[in-house]
Amino acid sequence: MSQHVASAVPAPAFRPPAVAAVPAVSAGADARQARAGAPGGSPECPVLPVLGLDVRVPLVTGGETTYAALDYAASAPVLQRVWDEVAAYAPYYGSVHRGAGYLSQHSTALFEESRATVARFLGCREDDRVLFTRSTTDSLNLLASAVPEGTRVYVFESEHHAALLPWRGLHTTWLDAPRSPEQAVAALEERLHAEPAGPKLVCVTGASNVTGEIWPVRQLADAAHRHGALIVLDAAQLAPHHPVDIGELDVDWVAFSGHKLYAPFGAGVLAGRSDWLDAAEPYLAGGGASRSVVREADGGVEVEWQGGAARHEAGSPNVIGAYAVAAACRALDEAGFGRLVERERTLTARLLTALAEVPEVEVLSLFGAGSPGEAAESRVGVVSFVVEGWNSSHFAAALSAEYGIGVRDGLFCAHPLVRTLRGAGSEQRGGCGAGGTGGGGDLNAVRVSFGAGTPDEHVERFVRAVRELVRNGARWNYRTVDGRCVPEERPAAGEAADAAAGGRGEAPGGSDGGTARSRPEPGRVTVS
Repeated sequence: MSQHVASAVPAPAFRPPAVAAVPAVSAGADARQARAGAPGGSPECPVLPVLGLDVRVPLVTGGETTYAALDYAASAPVLQRVWDEVAAYAPYYGSVHRGAGYLSQHSTALFEESRATVARFLGCREDDRVLFTRSTTDSLNLLASAVPEGTRVYVFESEHHAALLPWRGLHTTWLDAPRSPEQAVAALEERLHAEPAGPKLVCVTGASNVTGEIWPVRQLADAAHRHGALIVLDAAQLAPHHPVDIGELDVDWVAFSGHKLYAPFGAGVLAGRSDWLDAAEPYLAGGGASRSVVREADGGVEVEWQGGAARHEAGSPNVIGAYAVAAACRALDEAGFGRLVERERTLTARLLTALAEVPEVEVLSLFGAGSPGEAAESRVGVVSFVVEGWNSSHFAAALSAEYGIGVRDGLFCAHPLVRTLRGAGSEQRGGCGAGGTGGGGDLNAVRVSFGAGTPDEHVERFVRAVRELVRNGARWNYRTVDGRCVPEERPAAGEAADAAAGGRGEAPGGSDGGTARSRPEPGRVTVS
């Protein structure tokens, strides 16, 4: 496999001292132990140290608990190693490109080395290009701006809006959500076969941000290429969980986000072939993208644009964001994706098995479930579900307020897909938010997601909380404010004393004590 060559920009002779790698620790180990470098954990079950594992949050029922971050599909916690590497670089930060000073030269070298690191992480071909953007959304909008005139675009309705919407001004065909990997390939083959000759582009996800199911990317790429189409992979949900190799998958471009790959600071990546990018007008007009600007005789300006990555990276680039993405790529590669994937499959199977034992819970699946073990083989750590009799916003609010567990509820920026999974037609216009007080007419779902930094205990606590909420109801009352379900204000002193006298004792989810208000019935939702 050929790989992108390192930048031609020479690295300064002096470099800051390297940051020592933080070792992986056993599942459920304390974050402080990880930062101290204490030994622990087996090679079969690593947990990568992330920021926030020791954060304490208050509970409405009294006391506090360690926060369980189970919303990785939105933004993953920052890897401790990434944070340490960025902190080591920060004193040497300077403006990149053309600066004569040492810090500028040093930052330029690190910026271009970061580009080469990402290229190696993705297995880029020798002539592929790596562009730094703000996010997956930004990357796909950039590519949409470079699509040649007359190109036909094909997108499944099951895509995240970041991949579904950038092509709206083009000749775009939205394909129905397939109900199996084989159906996805067959539907694309059939549609491409029926189309006239000419440039074509297919956009597909690597893993669903709603169901976590992994798509047949290589087979879809083969189908696209058989019919003369190019293909771009939205790897936002796949790259943090599985190796993504452009050459092995035979895709033409890959887009992903740093904030889902354990890297903060708002950077994304678009990597792949350069021909469409070189032929297109710059994505943004401004400094850095322009090679020469001169006044014309008629009073206007004539611009000669840069080639290469600079053509589409106008303005001062997000150097620290790019460096953080590269640090995350190195950390995941060195940790070994094989071990991370196996542990995540074990956690996913455990979660799916537990949810299957609760009759009121329906796990959403596009391709069909099979046994929990079989389903876990073809998913990343993303699971969405609905609970009979519950509005999903209420359920998620109770998980947070009463158990200290952070999940996500709504339609997950994939409205057509969630409507399909819920069996709702386009006439049912529900959006994200708390909606009504019951589960019957609401489209919203609850999503739990995890990854390389999730301790086993967080998943186990989540499962206990789901069982308790389904069995006993919420222990607090909630109200809807600006479309969000939030807990009511703490009771007055007299009510609090009554609750303490007749409460249920220790707050759930491993918290440090506290009592709940005594209720004649499970918690209710008041719609404001």
